[in-house]
Amino acid sequence: MAILAGGLATRLHPITETIPKALVDVAGMPFILRQLDYLRRQGVSRVVLCVGFLGEQINAAVGDGAALGLSVSYSQDWPKLMGTGGALRQALPLLDSQFLVLYGDSYLPIDFASVEREFLASGKPALMTVQRNADRWDKSNVLFENNVLVEYNKRAPTAEMRHIDYGLGAITANLLADDGTTGPVDLADIYHRLSLSRQLAGYEVHERFYEIGSHKGLAEATEYFRSGGK
Repeated sequence: MAILAGGLATRLHPITETIPKALVDVAGMPFILRQLDYLRRQGVSRVVLCVGFLGEQINAAVGDGAALGLSVSYSQDWPKLMGTGGALRQALPLLDSQFLVLYGDSYLPIDFASVEREFLASGKPALMTVQRNADRWDKSNVLFENNVLVEYNKRAPTAEMRHIDYGLGAITANLLADDGTTGPVDLADIYHRLSLSRQLAGYEVHERFYEIGSHKGLAEATEYFRSGGK
């Protein structure tokens, strides 16, 4: 399992001017600890944290993960930010040949094992979880029809798109190792290219997601956990 936790988190300023987003307090606990505890309860045993700005603070708080019942290692994406795709590419020596990837600001109350099973059964090099959104949570950016992911386009979504990237993906390591690029690359652009060639599997989920990428999202996530969220 890889967690992308290296962003600058400018939308959460001033909170994230001195701490990384992963350590933002959510209902009395740093968010990363909530994420990692949930992953352990999902049966995850090894996690690679792709960290960047102020990443040493995350390392100090989490350590090797033993206290959380996990094995945690780190891939540093700083001071030269390589984008989400580039950060994963740098972390490949620490990852398995196929792995799940989660955004560091997302809390997804779904069954991760079912996502992994769907990915392995698809025979495709990558999978994206999607949720019917209709612009409710953010701008819809996925065309998903008859259980087929027809197109994902974060940069130029179209009017017929009704779904959104839910925040959990699955990737084959060779896809990143063999992409022929060495500079910064966004995972969204990799997903877009795959979708156009029908090489991106889609898996629809129905539980709402929580995120702390914005002050509004942070407030909603805090309320979720205060009210007994799992």
